Amino acid sequence: MAAPIKFGVGQSVRRKEDDALIRGMGRYTDDVAPQPALHSLVLRSPHAHAKFTIDVAKARGLPGVSLILTAAEVADLGDLPCLFNLETDPFTGPPYPILAKDEVRHVGDAVAFVVAETIDQARDAIEAIDVQWTPLPAVIGVLNAVKPGAPQVWPDKPGNVLFDVSIGDKKATEEAFAKAHTVAEISIVNPRIVTNFMETRAAVAEYDAKKDHLTLTIGSQGSHRLRDILCQNILKIPVENMRVICPDVGGGFGTKLFPYREYALVAVAARQLKKTVKWTADRADHFMGDSQGRDNVTTAKMALAEDGKFLGMDVDLMGDMGGYLSTFGPYIPHGGAGMLPGLYDIQAFHCRVRTVFTNTVPVDAYRGAGRPEAAYVIERLVDAAARKLDMTPDAVRRKNFIPPKSLPYKTATGKVYDSGDFAAHMKRAMEIAEWKEFPKRARAAKKDGLVRGIGLATYVEICGTMGEETANVALDPNGDVSILIGTQSSGQGHQTAYAQIVAEQFGVPPERVHILQGDTDKIATGLGTGGSASIPTGGVSVQRATSALGDKLKEIAAQALEASAGDLEISDGVIRIAGTDRSISFADLAKRPGIDPSKLNASATFASADGTYPNGTHLAEVEIDPATGIIKIVNYVIVDDFGVTLNPLLLAGQVHGGAMQGIGQALMEQAVYSATDGQLVTGTFMDYAVPRASDGPSFVFETHNVPCATNPLGVKGAGEAGAIGSCPAIVNAIVEGLWREYKIDHIDMPATPERVWIAIREAQRRHNL
Repeated sequence: MAAPIKFGVGQSVRRKEDDALIRGMGRYTDDVAPQPALHSLVLRSPHAHAKFTIDVAKARGLPGVSLILTAAEVADLGDLPCLFNLETDPFTGPPYPILAKDEVRHVGDAVAFVVAETIDQARDAIEAIDVQWTPLPAVIGVLNAVKPGAPQVWPDKPGNVLFDVSIGDKKATEEAFAKAHTVAEISIVNPRIVTNFMETRAAVAEYDAKKDHLTLTIGSQGSHRLRDILCQNILKIPVENMRVICPDVGGGFGTKLFPYREYALVAVAARQLKKTVKWTADRADHFMGDSQGRDNVTTAKMALAEDGKFLGMDVDLMGDMGGYLSTFGPYIPHGGAGMLPGLYDIQAFHCRVRTVFTNTVPVDAYRGAGRPEAAYVIERLVDAAARKLDMTPDAVRRKNFIPPKSLPYKTATGKVYDSGDFAAHMKRAMEIAEWKEFPKRARAAKKDGLVRGIGLATYVEICGTMGEETANVALDPNGDVSILIGTQSSGQGHQTAYAQIVAEQFGVPPERVHILQGDTDKIATGLGTGGSASIPTGGVSVQRATSALGDKLKEIAAQALEASAGDLEISDGVIRIAGTDRSISFADLAKRPGIDPSKLNASATFASADGTYPNGTHLAEVEIDPATGIIKIVNYVIVDDFGVTLNPLLLAGQVHGGAMQGIGQALMEQAVYSATDGQLVTGTFMDYAVPRASDGPSFVFETHNVPCATNPLGVKGAGEAGAIGSCPAIVNAIVEGLWREYKIDHIDMPATPERVWIAIREAQRRHNL
């Protein structure tokens, strides 16, 4: 076996991009400050539902105010589009205007856009705008929204329902339940989450009047999609008239994929004023203006045979859309439902999916985009089945896992799992966590007045299905290598990962590989980054383009070395005749006179119709203080199957970060709206808790990889997996302890100290404990 390449695939190469970032040399959108630039703010609704009239005459006359836009001034613009629809029984979504006209539908709905010479002057103008509000009844939460007589968010959507559809085979599922020995059932809430990436959104619009050309600098998850939607759907201008540049991005988690109102507004303002216009969100803008995540209410049942086999699964799922349809909003619950069967052999499956309007901020993709919600349902249900059957959680899983010999396996929802060994990674996680010794630890904790709980979750997700991604790999004049690709890093480490793929074939160190992303003028196409697709899709494109470039370089080197291309090999940035000391460096090769420039670069395109199916086991052990309800995570083990590991350090970082986001959701995060007036009660960090380092455990992370059979690199996407397995593992651990001590079989996220304390007190009264 050949020795591994020093900087190649599988090596723990440190992130090359970090040096600049930790030295404060990163360049984010708000750092882009062309002078002179005007500054802008958005006037947002203080009401969840209201009619309004607006008068901006006084504000327009204030010093420094350059422009104020209301719905009347942007009436010619298209709406923000929803890019998902059902193939059968398609729906018609309501309008999502760039600025609300006459009526607002959530707190934070945008009603005016102010441009001024300074941000303080813009703020003065915002305060001077006269808005007369007539509040209307608001509805919060899907359970309230579907009640008879509930306030209507949209008059043409009766019952506040966008669509009500079924997935799977209802008849076969009913027959399975008719044969069941018993049935396990859960009703759970997956709470709403505010994304809270570190860098808030921002946009800078520059306008060249002579060329009628806009340059937008936006911190996003992909430049091309934004350009196309802004030009084609909203501004109605040729895409050639806009360049979108994406500099460094401080987190995205799905939420930065989408076009937002402010991007169109800065473009309109820059064209009208023929000046540069800049907008930067503050944290309040983020809480009230950016799409939020999760927010499902689900009832799920499992038909069980006497020996513990799963006979059928029936689910009723309601997804909260908010007041408007965000870009992929309706897809999230509908697409996520396809993953509800999890890793189990469930022959009969049915799910009713309803998408429901409420007077809240729109909901869209957030790290995992429907798959964490699905994993949470099935893994909570499987633990409920174990309790119903008086089986252990691992035994009931082992009984129902799809065995390796059955792969590829087509689920009842049509997903085809190509590879994996699900019982093996669960077994390994249990070994690391010393599962068998847990009763001793629980008894010791009880002596100290504490309750130990242990729980696991075995998850699967689908990713890498964004579509085609093209990479261009070129040899630079100095012998370095440059990659142009339309994916977009927002912290994942693309600069390092793609460099390793090049190093695997060329042997050049990471500092000699340069990645260009996020510029629609320099990169022809791109899907951006989302759905854990960059390495499963973009990585394959880079690998193939590098290989193609290598073949071209060998042809040139063959002439220089007077040898056959088949006798040449590439390593350490040098092409040599195998078995000899005759060679030519990349730099010398690039300088040879008369070389056709097309021979110095190569492109490749890859798309995965099948996707990849990462899977794994998360195992959590918690300690509950019954006197306070405080929960401490005392052990956390993750064993994942990502097919092939490109960089163990990058992978661990992705898994740790995702798991911390899941822990945050499980224990503390929740966007709370007032049921009486629709106010966002948790609208600041004073009220909305996010996990700190001290809230997390010291993770133990391993891989148990089985190469993906449908991906040329063998990889399975890893960016979202940590957020998928963590929520059910944590909550299952909590419920295990509460069930053993107090016969509490359910608690909803977030399992805050207050919620846990109340549950224990109620159980003590109920059972006279």
